[in-house]
Amino acid sequence: MKTWADFGIELHGKSGVEVKTQCPQCSAHRKKKNYPCLNVNTDKGVWNCWHCSWSGTLKTGQDSAPQITKVYRRPEWVQNGTGLPQKVVDWFAKRGIGEAPLKRNQIDYGPVYMPQIEDEANAIKFPYFRGAEVVNVKYRDGQKNFRMHGGAERILYGLNDIAERTVWVEGEIDKLSVEVAGITACVSVPDGAPAPDSKSYSSKFDFLDSKALECVKTHVLAVDNDAPGRRLEEELSRRLGPENCLRVTWPEGCKDANDVLIQHGAKVLRECLDNAQPFPIVGAFEVSDYSADLEAIYDEGLPAGLASGWINIDAHYTVQPGHLTIVTGIPGHGKSEWLDALAVNLASLHGWGFGVYSPENHPVTAHIAKLAEKYTGKPFQPGPTARMSKSDFDIAQSWLGKHFHFIGPESPTVEAILAVARQMVKRHGIRGLILDPWNEIEHSRPDSLSETEYISRSLSQLRAFARSCGVHVWLVAHPMKLQKDKDGTTPVPGMYDISGSAHWRNKADFGIAVWRNVLDEVSKVQVHIQKSRHKHLGRVGMVELRYDRVTGRYFGSENSPAPMFRDIKNAQANDLVEL
Repeated sequence: MKTWADFGIELHGKSGVEVKTQCPQCSAHRKKKNYPCLNVNTDKGVWNCWHCSWSGTLKTGQDSAPQITKVYRRPEWVQNGTGLPQKVVDWFAKRGIGEAPLKRNQIDYGPVYMPQIEDEANAIKFPYFRGAEVVNVKYRDGQKNFRMHGGAERILYGLNDIAERTVWVEGEIDKLSVEVAGITACVSVPDGAPAPDSKSYSSKFDFLDSKALECVKTHVLAVDNDAPGRRLEEELSRRLGPENCLRVTWPEGCKDANDVLIQHGAKVLRECLDNAQPFPIVGAFEVSDYSADLEAIYDEGLPAGLASGWINIDAHYTVQPGHLTIVTGIPGHGKSEWLDALAVNLASLHGWGFGVYSPENHPVTAHIAKLAEKYTGKPFQPGPTARMSKSDFDIAQSWLGKHFHFIGPESPTVEAILAVARQMVKRHGIRGLILDPWNEIEHSRPDSLSETEYISRSLSQLRAFARSCGVHVWLVAHPMKLQKDKDGTTPVPGMYDISGSAHWRNKADFGIAVWRNVLDEVSKVQVHIQKSRHKHLGRVGMVELRYDRVTGRYFGSENSPAPMFRDIKNAQANDLVEL
């Protein structure tokens, strides 16, 4: 095992389990160079900097490589026995919150280091309980600076209060406000709402992986009435299931629960919560349900699809959640390789997460290695081309772990795969689901259904999942055997050439065939967009890409740039900073 000195950590002869010292990563660059912002646990061999978030363990090293098991630090919680100062009680009173909820939630006050000012300040302390144990603490000083306890687990504030009907809010003050209105079954998300333009925020919802939530039958979403709040509401409803959620509408001029409490009182706040309305459910439609969306479309036009990473593809095919794409192609022509490359593009450019059922890419480790090649642009195995370094591999493995999750139920029926995918929506927030291929799914067709009826029902299940969960589904389906042309090539398969049913074309939102001339030495691949149900997202046509056999990457025409991947050094600086 390495020593503290191997990581530049100096304990300066200090003893004890919890030692504070200078951070070798950031202290030298700060005005207060000698401030001990690095917390070291000598018993567990772990460290965490409250200023720059640098952390790691002596066993596995600093967190610049993927960690298999998260190690959390528990705050040492000792509540001030003298109670809250009167000025703090008065501060809460101005927000409509009396002393009863403060005592019930064990709100405290005292000095704590605040990285925003690089100094200690008196702050309100909101303890996060799981049972009788304090798992985390959020601090708020008089200048409205916030921070969580360094290295502690992010859980819901109010976790112990979860009940069959639970209210969700966006901050501790709102949670206390809801209690003033007579509802204790209320939780707050630990980090607030994601920014409206954020791409990758899957780890921000780790708090959903809690057994305590399994008892909830109704989720009342009472988040902020602003752009981040609407983003949070959309993501929570998608993961928790819109059929399980109710939406709260605040009075005009109020952004959140505390605004309503201050401006209108506890009775009106309770009425807002009690009058929460269901989300629109698939199969039941009212024009009023979509008024805001219709206004936005009228003002700004239909929402554009996401770029694929290839400019020439984008002219014919862009991607939006909630749709079904059928991909076909002759075996060996690269349909799976192209689909993997598209998934890496969407993850890299837009932060998408994917659930992947791909038994033909067995073992899974080999599939991950191919994805790593597409991400790094370097071969996994040694050969004439310089392979990815160990550092490149570590970065790729960490990045892939955030964006790709593999499905392998014991009995891989359509229903079983979708059941796992729904859990991935809740836990990881996946936006894409890849099923590759159809013939590797276990099909137990009832005697009462013909093959074409069974395919129709299965595709309807996939489309319903895509729409209800806000996920784009790609399904790979092989064509029937085609006759070769006189020159020895096999023609491009059409959607009606897929074995079993005309519904492969009829029920797809998009239909794509990947084809190449196997007699041609040049690695040119044709992507034929054969169906596009939505003209604002694509159109029928053919696009030619160049395939790099060494890395598995695809490139557009000479006049188009390569896919917009971040290079490894940027990935190391950006993707791993949060670890």
